[in-house]
Amino acid sequence: MKTSKQVVWITGASSGIGREMALQYGAKNYAVAVSARRMDLLDALVKEIVKQGGEAFAVSCDVTDESSIQRAVSQIVSQYGKIDIAVANAGSGVIGFLENLSREEWTRQLDINVIGLAMTVKHVLPELKKTKGKLVLIGSIAACIPNPYLSAYGASKAAVHNIGESLQVELLGTGVTCTTIHPGFVDSNITRVDNKGHFNPNAKVPRPANLIWPTDKAVKDMIRAIDKREKLAVITGHGKVFVFLGRFFPGLARVMMAKQIKEIS
Repeated sequence: MKTSKQVVWITGASSGIGREMALQYGAKNYAVAVSARRMDLLDALVKEIVKQGGEAFAVSCDVTDESSIQRAVSQIVSQYGKIDIAVANAGSGVIGFLENLSREEWTRQLDINVIGLAMTVKHVLPELKKTKGKLVLIGSIAACIPNPYLSAYGASKAAVHNIGESLQVELLGTGVTCTTIHPGFVDSNITRVDNKGHFNPNAKVPRPANLIWPTDKAVKDMIRAIDKREKLAVITGHGKVFVFLGRFFPGLARVMMAKQIKEIS
């Protein structure tokens, strides 16, 4: 089935930012392809989008499995005929002080957030070049500030930032643009999944509750940045402040983050 609508593909769409982005794009009359590992959650999301008058398609995808990514791209193109926007959103957060993290935890963090994202980009780019589309990388302000208790996560998002900067140059002349989005503290399940990938609703949230933005508010700003093909977008007011301090006043940023760790310990 082909479509005249703009087609957006969102990885990691079963919860949090990815799920909300799918709902908002569906409401904006896009054909929405959603992927994650949990097909039951994706099927429920598709039903919700369709119920609201939108169009959506679910496809299973594990970004740590390159063949799974290839199959997902092929299925979406078979379903809709093209991909106009690809949002590499799938990610996880490994939490803990560095001296307590195992090699396996570091490997899992980088496999999902860095290699998984890179392979997603690798296999969707040929389709985006056909449509002169938009590539979106979901990073984090953790890429730009000190990350006590989140060193593995911050390192992975710093890699995402660098991938985005490299793609800005590599994609020149192709018609494809790359937008890297660094959200601040946004309500999602990423901190409720333990270091082995198991959901824990009682997990400690390593960020101040008073700064957490509602998911729908943050996603509206993200979509606005994607529409404008911005190269880099920092989302949330506190996120902009933290990134500014991390760049121009790193000593103050360290003091602020040390205080945050005391509050959650």
